[in-house]
Amino acid sequence: MSNSGNPHTLSTSTTLGAATSHALRRSVGTRTRRVLLAVTLLLGLLAAAGLALAGPPGDRTFAKLSDVVQSLMSVIVPAFGILLARDLKRATGTTRLAPTLLAATLLATAVAVFGFLVCVTALTVTTSSAQDPWRHVGTIAVGSVLVQVVAQLVGTGLGLLIQRPAIAFVASIVLPLGLWFLLGAIDALRPAQALTPYSSVRHLLSGRMSALNWAQWLGVLLIWGVGLNALGGARLRRKNPGGDPAPALGEQSRSLSQ
Repeated sequence: MSNSGNPHTLSTSTTLGAATSHALRRSVGTRTRRVLLAVTLLLGLLAAAGLALAGPPGDRTFAKLSDVVQSLMSVIVPAFGILLARDLKRATGTTRLAPTLLAATLLATAVAVFGFLVCVTALTVTTSSAQDPWRHVGTIAVGSVLVQVVAQLVGTGLGLLIQRPAIAFVASIVLPLGLWFLLGAIDALRPAQALTPYSSVRHLLSGRMSALNWAQWLGVLLIWGVGLNALGGARLRRKNPGGDPAPALGEQSRSLSQ
């Protein structure tokens, strides 16, 4: 890995692992992004503490805790994907999307793991009157990661497709929820709610996943994760068709803003 004199430019020989590591560092590489991460984690921590200490004893289950904690954090998680996508759009020359998506996925996984540990701790130190407060803990643990990963991929996809990060962030909330409400308001379209992120979140964080529910989650991933990023990647390639020396995977050649 060589340095061309610009602190954010690496040679085109950078490996996937090195480029992913760079993108992961960049995801929290400014004070604003680190504060955003701290707010995300603090929100999950406070939610778990509030439910464990003040919630009804019958609601103190791992499923209830995870539903609140992971759902709240998943509202903010797409912001990191949007910012990483903005970095790519500001790059000069040819850019490659895979390391950014991988770094975004790793960050989302870390947030999910933090939420999982917070829920485990909260349920361990409190009392519960539920019959089986730890029911479906394994499925919910996996579901927590999947929830945050899809939320993050929605962020990267919308970040690539929408010019302004603030609008992309609002869209990451309004578009999935708005579509869920719209489909639910029309009887003939109500079954399609299962292909919205909100519907899959409810199943994943409850731990009650049937074969049909897993198939529906796969559909959500293909539409909201793969589909949005495929469209965003195509837009990015049209914007940067090549010609200049390519920056490293997922990097940019000018200074990053907050």
